[in-house]
Amino acid sequence: MYETRTELGDLQELLDRSLGAAGAHLRSIYQADGESPNTLTAEQLARALTGMSTLAVSTVAASGEPRVSGVDGHFLHGRWIVGTERSSAKARHLAARPAVSAAHIRGDDLGVFTHGTAVPITPPEAADAEAAGWPPVLEHLVAHYGETPMNWGDVIYYRIEPHWMTAYCADPAKVLTEP
Repeated sequence: MYETRTELGDLQELLDRSLGAAGAHLRSIYQADGESPNTLTAEQLARALTGMSTLAVSTVAASGEPRVSGVDGHFLHGRWIVGTERSSAKARHLAARPAVSAAHIRGDDLGVFTHGTAVPITPPEAADAEAAGWPPVLEHLVAHYGETPMNWGDVIYYRIEPHWMTAYCADPAKVLTEP
């Protein structure tokens, strides 16, 4: 878990605000039959999302059509970090239209849904990569993969700055004890 107390507080506020603004149908799923909420706290979410998570990421094509693809996601400091090849359709979409949605789903056990803006954190797009938080992200990626992903081609990484995020979880004890 990489989150500071302040980051956890900000994440909790985002989770609460997002679920509070959700429609009645979605809220009914998260609060089935008046029982305890089917969700995670910010701290539980950060604990559940250690390591690499497979995300379905949706971008918008020039025609306005959605496009979805899979990426490695790393949850660091309350934000998803995702990467792709600079020449990919996903990178072209994000350069022109940075709106992005991401979903991490583990069967019926966990669903983390995020809408936000993709912010480049690698140079040259991030003119000040240090200010964008790239050095500690790169350190995390090297520790995870055993080498720098920057050796894999012309790679770009983004931080998803969320404006909406929910975390469905019917059994937090199960999710938090799984490896």
